[in-house]
Amino acid sequence: MVDKEKRPLHIRTALRLLHVYFSFARGMTMGVRAACFDAEGRIFLVRHSYIGGWHMPGGGLERNETVEEALAKELREEGNLRIIGKPQLVQVYFNTTNTRRDHVVFYRANVEQTAPRPPDWEISDSGFFPLDSLPEGTTEATHRRLAELRGEREPDHRW
Repeated sequence: MVDKEKRPLHIRTALRLLHVYFSFARGMTMGVRAACFDAEGRIFLVRHSYIGGWHMPGGGLERNETVEEALAKELREEGNLRIIGKPQLVQVYFNTTNTRRDHVVFYRANVEQTAPRPPDWEISDSGFFPLDSLPEGTTEATHRRLAELRGEREPDHRW
């Protein structure tokens, strides 16, 4: 897990301004994330340019967008991933990492990658990883969600 205070000042400032904006624009924020598995059972993870660690792909819902529409859009944007079948809703979490009004709708999905995902200004790296060989820096939240999916721990209500 990356210490928030070790982020560069311009990143901390930009994130804070974004959260201030959202506090006026939206009473509550909601996002989606998914544990995305390929045909070999590997999980897809991303590294963002603006926050440390390896995460499961996802993002925020926009106005007039359903949760599943947002999920499909975020997986396409962050990994060139296409959902195979219907994603399985796992849990809705209260996420207090940055604010006290964010919720994450978490899914499990089987996916295929339609093309390699090159790095850009948002996603600095991405890839599929065997569950027993996750990259160094995989976030604690990712480890907790995977343990929940494996039945090793009860689902939490907080991200």
